[in-house]
Amino acid sequence: MPKILISCAFLLLTLALTAQSNPLPPQIILQLKGARMADPALAIKGKTGNAQVDQISQTHGATRVHALHAGKRDPKCWYTITFPENVNLETILTAYRQIEAVELAEQDHIGATQGIPGVAAPANIPPATVLLTPNDPFYSRQWGLYNNGSFTLSAAISGADIDMEKAWNITKGDSNIVVCIMDSGIKRDHPEFEGRLWVNQAEIPGNGIDDDQNNYIDDVNGWDFANNDNNPTDDHGHGTNVTGIIGANGNNGIGYAGVDWNCKLMSLKGINKDNFGYYSWWAEAITYAVDNGARVINLSVGGNSYSPILGSAITYALNNQVICVVCMMNGNTSSVFYPAGFPGVIAVGSTNPNDFRTRPFFWANNSGSNYGNHITVVAPGNYIYGLNYLSNTNFDTYWGGTSQATPHVTGLVSLLLAQKPDRTPDQIKSILTTTAEDKVGKPTEDIPGWDEYHGFGRINAYKALNLGVSSTTTPILNSTLHITPNPAIGSFQVTRQTAQSGMCSLYDSQGKLVFQTKLDQQTTFDLQTNLPNGLYWMRIKTAETLEMGRVMIQR
Repeated sequence: MPKILISCAFLLLTLALTAQSNPLPPQIILQLKGARMADPALAIKGKTGNAQVDQISQTHGATRVHALHAGKRDPKCWYTITFPENVNLETILTAYRQIEAVELAEQDHIGATQGIPGVAAPANIPPATVLLTPNDPFYSRQWGLYNNGSFTLSAAISGADIDMEKAWNITKGDSNIVVCIMDSGIKRDHPEFEGRLWVNQAEIPGNGIDDDQNNYIDDVNGWDFANNDNNPTDDHGHGTNVTGIIGANGNNGIGYAGVDWNCKLMSLKGINKDNFGYYSWWAEAITYAVDNGARVINLSVGGNSYSPILGSAITYALNNQVICVVCMMNGNTSSVFYPAGFPGVIAVGSTNPNDFRTRPFFWANNSGSNYGNHITVVAPGNYIYGLNYLSNTNFDTYWGGTSQATPHVTGLVSLLLAQKPDRTPDQIKSILTTTAEDKVGKPTEDIPGWDEYHGFGRINAYKALNLGVSSTTTPILNSTLHITPNPAIGSFQVTRQTAQSGMCSLYDSQGKLVFQTKLDQQTTFDLQTNLPNGLYWMRIKTAETLEMGRVMIQR
């Protein structure tokens, strides 16, 4: 019987790190003051160029200094400094922080994805009846793309999917859109990725020279930040699965169909063979992706520690119009993990074949899709069949986790960019949240509007892509609606674009519904609320129009 490899991006990370308390040697990220880039030549010699910093590093037996690339458009000067196992990091951090030239020093936290030994798959899965039929032989297993209720591994209902068969009639993607997958790498020779892999055209293969002067030698196929080399080959399995969900070649008579059939796939390795990764690897991979043309980054990884430096990398991406799609994790908790907890990202939870929030995943009774104030949307994430990193012909592997939900969203983001390449992260996020299907889960969890278990709802690819071409909707994305404060009555007068009755909803900066009221047929109305001053999202939905914009309440 074929073996099943099971993934849950960072399944119960705390337990994993307890079981393996030192998966990687202790390491510190250090930022020096001043608008200058870190010097790789100095780092090779084990130095940062600051005598006080270098003396402390030497005193405590530093084994490696690495110049961290903060991005072409970012002047920050970052280094990672690695130490032996028995050091006291707090003592070293205190010493660094007392140096005037040090802007920031923090522990280089560790995050993970986590593979779990699996069970045997059933020998045969009944084929499903499909409407638009990619000829990929195992497409019928992909309930997340098309679900007619016949899926056999879990309770399933018809329509609990992202409506891909309709969506592909609008677009199947564009090879000019580059999608970065920061994960455990990729099986580069898999036929499902033929013609799809991103190549750094500015680099000459194998000449040992940094031809494009981006500080990475011979990075023709991307970079392995875990091993500091130019070979991001998957030695764990998680990255190949995630990449296949996003972009496996569709309608090619092999295996499965990805959400996007044409985008270019940039694989960056930030998870080692033991399934762990430093935040510094992730931060550097994010800036690499931005500097080398990625438009969306899939981050099916995470850890439970906050990091300003990882947050800075996310901000760098968003400021350069690169969308970051991140998994919520799988501990059935509202605890915030990162990078899902950073502002501006699209944080994704998981649903089952019956559209309920995944609780539990098939691999552990105490697991479940994480929830909380930072969740954006949900997507299919349990029993997700995909590609095998050890074989080009084994298609009997399935996985479960918010790691698998996230690439469904990333693939849809790529299609939205293919449709209109100049869409911003805010606009993409607005489209996803506006068109997500609400009230699909358990009534006790999936309440009307935004909720902490499903965000704005389960994504719908057809509705999202149709929003940009339909004549029956009028999206006003990332715009300012006319709001006039009226101090006398403590209300705000809103001027609308249409005159149909409908519903007005306000969401705070975290996406939480904070106010909702029905509208009559009028072109203006008074929005009476005691909400504090600040920036909000307003959504006005009528039978014929949809308006979505940022609004500022300021008295």
